[in-house]
Amino acid sequence: MCGIVGSVNCNFINGHLSLLQHRGPDNSGEIRYKNATLAHLRLSILDTSSSGHQPMQTDDGNLAITFNGEIYNHMELRQELSKQGYTFNSGSDTETLLKGWDFWGKNILEKINGIFAFAIINKKKNKLFLVRDQIGIKPLYIYEKGSVVAFSSELKSFGYLDKFDDTLNVTALAQYLSFLWAPGKETPYQLVHKLLPGHYLEIPLSEPSKKNEIKYYQLPFVGNYLQPERENGIIDQLDERLKRSVERQLLSDVPLGFFLSGGLDSSLIVAIAKNLYPDTKFNCFTVSSKMDREGKGFEDDLPYAKKVAEHLNVDLNIVESDFNITNEFDHMIWHLDEPQADPSPIHVYKISKEARNLGIKVLLGGTAGDDLFSGYRRHQALKYDKILECMPSGLRKTAQMAINNLPASSLLVRRLKKLSRDWEKPIKQRMLGYFNWLPDDNYVFSLFGENVNIGMSPQCVYSYFEQILHQQHPNLSTLDQLLYLEIKTFLVDHNLNYTDKMSMAAGVEARVPYLDKEIVELAGMIPSQLKLRNGETKYVLKKVAERYLPDEVIYRSKTGFGAPVQNLLKSELKPMIHDRLSRKHLSKQGIFNPDAVQRMIKENDSKHFDFSYPLWSMLAIQSWLKQFKWSL
Repeated sequence: MCGIVGSVNCNFINGHLSLLQHRGPDNSGEIRYKNATLAHLRLSILDTSSSGHQPMQTDDGNLAITFNGEIYNHMELRQELSKQGYTFNSGSDTETLLKGWDFWGKNILEKINGIFAFAIINKKKNKLFLVRDQIGIKPLYIYEKGSVVAFSSELKSFGYLDKFDDTLNVTALAQYLSFLWAPGKETPYQLVHKLLPGHYLEIPLSEPSKKNEIKYYQLPFVGNYLQPERENGIIDQLDERLKRSVERQLLSDVPLGFFLSGGLDSSLIVAIAKNLYPDTKFNCFTVSSKMDREGKGFEDDLPYAKKVAEHLNVDLNIVESDFNITNEFDHMIWHLDEPQADPSPIHVYKISKEARNLGIKVLLGGTAGDDLFSGYRRHQALKYDKILECMPSGLRKTAQMAINNLPASSLLVRRLKKLSRDWEKPIKQRMLGYFNWLPDDNYVFSLFGENVNIGMSPQCVYSYFEQILHQQHPNLSTLDQLLYLEIKTFLVDHNLNYTDKMSMAAGVEARVPYLDKEIVELAGMIPSQLKLRNGETKYVLKKVAERYLPDEVIYRSKTGFGAPVQNLLKSELKPMIHDRLSRKHLSKQGIFNPDAVQRMIKENDSKHFDFSYPLWSMLAIQSWLKQFKWSL
């Protein structure tokens, strides 16, 4: 797990690698070939000796690689390569990947199981290849302007790029305000994009403008369902694949541990690891937060984390996370690279920092259990669709108006407002509305100044979502259509991004066993009624968990891994709102409409509508602009 940087036809100003030092505190290196540069910062996990130094080259010098990630099946690939006469100088998966590319070329992408983003130069072909893993677990940003190309694990590196064009991407800002994150390729910079998951970019070094982006992986949600009556067999199969995934991801030459919130997903991963290695005393980490959660729809996690630790006989490290948000806010946004609106990243950082202080460089967690097996309230909301379809249009409108007129003074009302937001739209449009935190699709445009929002429309904000909806297989169930959308957007661009950035901020690699290729493939074949049954989320996963955990852990209420945002806005963040969202500041900045922002603040204070997360997003954007928009 590392940081990678490189460029074609341009140079980074000295110091750019220091910005990524947290990603690779153990070693660094750089090589140049003609007009291209590859650089690397190393966090040593497999083969911690100097033999794993990067950038790494093949024995004949033809291929050079800078690689971020882990290849969990690299030993199996190494055995295949050994039969073809390849010898190895290290125990690192980087060397396996490099020599595998030498033998199979791009076809190795069909073979590898892991988390990765890497760049390879092929000198004979005079080409640079940029590759991102199948699901998008590891980030890779690409800057393109004319014949100039640069790439990095983190957006902040481009600030050290000679003559970097930091023109704002207003569409992305609208997406951060609507969804709290930006989907697909979008970033706050107009000329920087994210390489999509399961894609690679082939760049001729002689003519970089003739690059070619190719999709090499299709998410295996294709409507090829197993028979529901084979429930017990499906449970057995999922159990077996989870065991294989956890065992693969325990591969490490350095100490490792686990995120353990006390929820189902992380608890099950720890339980399986303990089942595989019953004599090992694993280190687990959880957060103790004294913030007031009463009446906010949250249940205290800590007692459950303690129960799981006691049940499994693992060590539980309790991390106090009563952070001072005004001191942590800008630091969080700097590490996130993007103005994501969520307090959860701070918890990931606190846990990772504590783990690193104890000498632990790898943490396994429960990310993606909800996204694969239907764990969110928006998945449960689908059960109301049949009721809505039966309701007369007039009755739907009357109910919607009544709900909209209610004050957002309780959690139930806030959820009803969000649920009823798009009742008049077709089901696929309602799905998109589940991700939007604003009252309607046009509201976001009122937040921008008159000279900024010209040409913007709901279509441009939702364009990537629409693209994904059109890609979906026609045989997918309604639930799997939403899960497919979930995995391709919210999971990648929000959860995985902050998990990677905030763990790496502390020099820790976060692994995600639920996103093993074999598990994702099986999840796509599990019928909907075994994921969501009679309102019970993650049904099949809970049936697996019954083999490892007590029912009181499995069937507890869901808890958010965050903090009560509304409370923070009314207390610690209030001075920041008065300062950074003031009429004076916004008028001088010239991007947002000061009147509309002030109206949003007042409506949130009066509980007319719950704008807590959009306001957090507005603060995140202001923090990002302050730290990353150098020409503003």
